[in-house]
Amino acid sequence: MPDERRGLLYGVAAYTMWGLFPLYWPLLEPSAPVEILAHRMVWALAAVLGILAVRRHWGWMGTLARQPRILGLLALAALIISVNWGVYIYAVNTGHVVESALGYFINPLVSVLFGVVLLRERLRRWQWVAVGLGTVAVVVLTVDYGRPPWIALVLAFSFGTYGLVKKTANVGAAEGLAVESLVLLLPAAGYLVFLESAGSGTFGEAGAVHAGLLVLSGVVTAVPLLCFSAAAVRVPLTVVGLLQYIAPVLQFLCGVLVVRETMPASRWAGFAIVWVALAVFTWDSLRTARRARQEREREREPLAQAVRATT
Repeated sequence: MPDERRGLLYGVAAYTMWGLFPLYWPLLEPSAPVEILAHRMVWALAAVLGILAVRRHWGWMGTLARQPRILGLLALAALIISVNWGVYIYAVNTGHVVESALGYFINPLVSVLFGVVLLRERLRRWQWVAVGLGTVAVVVLTVDYGRPPWIALVLAFSFGTYGLVKKTANVGAAEGLAVESLVLLLPAAGYLVFLESAGSGTFGEAGAVHAGLLVLSGVVTAVPLLCFSAAAVRVPLTVVGLLQYIAPVLQFLCGVLVVRETMPASRWAGFAIVWVALAVFTWDSLRTARRARQEREREREPLAQAVRATT
């Protein structure tokens, strides 16, 4: 199988698993969202250490230990992703699946906004149009909900910030998740010990299946991340950008078709504006990537002609 095709399959698998998360976290009730988050942190570390053990990949630990700046960035990433995970679990388990999907729909626009504010990048005209439409959509949905869509905004900005920090750290997916989980291990494990000692923990109290599902949350966390990492090195960035919409689309469908969340006309209007913004954003990204590819081909053509002339 060609490497790019394999990468495409990895990418589809990663985003499909992320998109189906709304079906998994409710299975962990009666555990509260914070308890689920703590279990996810602990078992994610166990899962990724198991994967690293199978791969016999430990050499990176010594190198990373000598880079306090990178370790600091990964510690920051751990705190940010814990907020993202916690809010997402809370949203799914309290009937706000559609709003959580909105967060991942607008995440690409937030990343573009970060580029302008933090990296001093200049937006193209159609990127500004997309960001403007996204802002209008948030206003429309604020009126619809009677409050700012804070779940969506926290998810979008936390995940966007997490991606920015991880990009700066430039560490592999498994290695990064191992360090992040290790940073979160003590508070997570301490909280679980406190719950069990207080008699309010659910691990083992709600049956073996429930306990197994809590343990499995670590695998559920690690596997899609590793699939995404495998995809990112095999397929063009533009393809990854298109694949990322699989997750919020599936989350949205779970909210509407499975959870049966209410969708008044005003909420449909807000989501429609978001989808138009993403269509504009995607069209502009594909057009720019195509022009860049054509430009590179034109630059290589004189060299190719010179080679042909000498043969």
